[in-house]
Amino acid sequence: MVLVTVLGLSFNASAQVPNVDSLEKTILESVRKGLEKGKVSNSYFDTSKFFKGKSPVDLDRLFKEIDKDVRIAESKGDIDKAEDGYHDLSKLDSMRGNYKGAYENYKLYTLYRDSLQKKETEKRELQQEFEKKQAIAKVEQEKKDANAKRVKNLQYFTIAGLLVLLLVIILIALIQWKNNKQRKKTNTLLQSEKEKAESALTELKTTQTQLIQSEKMASLGELTAGIAHEIQNPLNFVNNFSDVNKELIEELMEERHKEQGTRDQKIEHEILRNLKENEEKINHHGRRADAIVKGMLQHSRSSSGQKELTDINALTDEYLRLAYHGLRAKDKSFNAKFITDFDNNVDKINIMPQEIGRVILNLINNAFYAVSEKQKQLNGGFEPTVSVGTKKIAGKVMITVADNGGGIPQKVLDKIFQPFFTTKPTGQGTGLGLSLSYDIIKAHGGEIKVETKEGEGSEFMIQLPIV
Repeated sequence: MVLVTVLGLSFNASAQVPNVDSLEKTILESVRKGLEKGKVSNSYFDTSKFFKGKSPVDLDRLFKEIDKDVRIAESKGDIDKAEDGYHDLSKLDSMRGNYKGAYENYKLYTLYRDSLQKKETEKRELQQEFEKKQAIAKVEQEKKDANAKRVKNLQYFTIAGLLVLLLVIILIALIQWKNNKQRKKTNTLLQSEKEKAESALTELKTTQTQLIQSEKMASLGELTAGIAHEIQNPLNFVNNFSDVNKELIEELMEERHKEQGTRDQKIEHEILRNLKENEEKINHHGRRADAIVKGMLQHSRSSSGQKELTDINALTDEYLRLAYHGLRAKDKSFNAKFITDFDNNVDKINIMPQEIGRVILNLINNAFYAVSEKQKQLNGGFEPTVSVGTKKIAGKVMITVADNGGGIPQKVLDKIFQPFFTTKPTGQGTGLGLSLSYDIIKAHGGEIKVETKEGEGSEFMIQLPIV
């Protein structure tokens, strides 16, 4: 018994051929299942059409129809259909007992199957290659996209950086412009302030010059008053002795007109002797007035800037008396005691007498002012005293002016030599006296100091080199 398999069905070849309806039903069922699995060849459809005549199965005719379909499939290059056809032909040859044909058709089937598998393999390989190339292309594209993105980002960053740089440059330019504008404004303001300051300085210098001149004129006024008072004494003596001499001459003339016997020789000699003494006194006081006038003229002249040998004792004594009489001329009620202590060992020193005279006069005037103010405050029971002296110490001459006035407060002691500083009421001092005195003494290479005790008095000390 030979078992033949066709269309997925097994039957005995020597047995009776099955009924067509049963075979058709079986084939249709097989086709349906094949369709569900998606693995049925087109020849099955052709075979199913062949059985529609419901005649007994003609395997030869079925073989021919399938062979015809295979040739058509081969001509069209339909490998899948040819593979299925040779597979069916191999099965039909087995059913017909043509095993050699079945073997040949089976070889063709395997050939087409291998070719199809190879084709599928190549297709897969091509697909894999394609997919690989696609992946590579994708990677390359991604790289290109990434590079493009980087380039784009770089461009964006570059543009952004340039914009930021431009904004910074604009901001710096604006700041610079604003600073330049502010600088110009500041420079203009500074120039204006400078001009104002220069104008104020010029005005201050002018005012200072005027005040210095005013101070000098005030000193000169005080000096002139003292001189006027001093010169008044010798002039009074001159006038008085002139009047006395006039009377004596009249008496002498009367005696001379008397008769010879009545004239008194003793009276005549007495009158002549008195006339001579009076003339000597007139001459003395005249010379004294001349010296005072010369001193006044010398003081009133501008300093030549030339130093000359000067008797410092005589200079100090002269300005002491002139200062005292000057104050007396302004205030008749003023009266003070002054004491002198001059060192006879002091030789003449090389100074500018007009300048040192101004310093001495200023210090003595301040001393008299201090004791006068204290006298007014105490209203009695106080004897105003000013002491002036000179002394030779270690190659230097010291001039001292002391008073028993109210002293200088400690809080202003450091300011007394500053320009325009004064403790006197407004209108009574410019504050330049001590400042000028300080400058004059320094210009002579000397030094000026002060010792004071509030309520008890002050002492100014001037040291000048003996050169």
